[in-house]
Amino acid sequence: MNEDQPPSTQSFLQRLNKKFFHAPLTSSDELLQALKEAEESHTIDSHSRSIIEGTMQLENMEVRDVMVPKSKMVTIEHNSDTKELLAIMIKSAHSRFPIIDSKSHKIQGVILAKDLLSYLAGDKRSEFNYKEYLRSAILVPESKTLGALLRIFQQKKSHMAIVMDEYGEIAGLVTLEDVLEQIVGEIEDEHDLEEDNIIDFGDGRFLLKANTPIEEFEEFFEVQLTAEDIDTVAGVVIAGFTRLPEQMDEISLQGFKFKVLKTDSRRIHLLEVERLTVQSKD
Repeated sequence: MNEDQPPSTQSFLQRLNKKFFHAPLTSSDELLQALKEAEESHTIDSHSRSIIEGTMQLENMEVRDVMVPKSKMVTIEHNSDTKELLAIMIKSAHSRFPIIDSKSHKIQGVILAKDLLSYLAGDKRSEFNYKEYLRSAILVPESKTLGALLRIFQQKKSHMAIVMDEYGEIAGLVTLEDVLEQIVGEIEDEHDLEEDNIIDFGDGRFLLKANTPIEEFEEFFEVQLTAEDIDTVAGVVIAGFTRLPEQMDEISLQGFKFKVLKTDSRRIHLLEVERLTVQSKD
């Protein structure tokens, strides 16, 4: 082996070779430790490690953890005319829209903004008929893992799925971008608007960006947290664990249950929050 190669790199490569070919890795923890050593020895960079760790997390995360709740969905009524369709598409800047019948609470399918644009670029002699462009909607349960969902998106060549709860009702929607963000981090474009730090799923669960300021959390839930010299909710959670928690770790603190939905080797990104006790207002 080249004498100029750092000893730490030699040690890591030798151990990795031994693990994979003579003593196979027996747990994800061993693989994560190997990745940590690979980064420390500069065999891979921190970004590569983060992507691998994010990919591993997909099989542990469920659709319910990343979906857009029903209250935040942008849908189009099945009897909307061309003008209404265009207004909704322009305002939201989305590219895919579920068509819904509010009376029956059923999704009829999905249309793409590019289909309406193609119509508007034509002769426009008749009213836009969305049914000619309607695509079947993929329906998935809240409990579907993100790994399984990604495979469905690949097989169906689709970018969106409608999420159904245990009673067969619409719970929300999830996109290919939502899944990929768990691997590579936030994906933003020029049309993205600043999202809320706290999203109410409507079933007692709240999706929370971990870097949400303490003051915003306290105002939203109408509570007063004990958090000296801590600025964010992530700081409160880490202080409660007394360590950087791993994905899906849970902890009860100050009347709330926090579940870590997304984390990496450096920080927490996403939390699920449930109130354990009802706080009475003075």
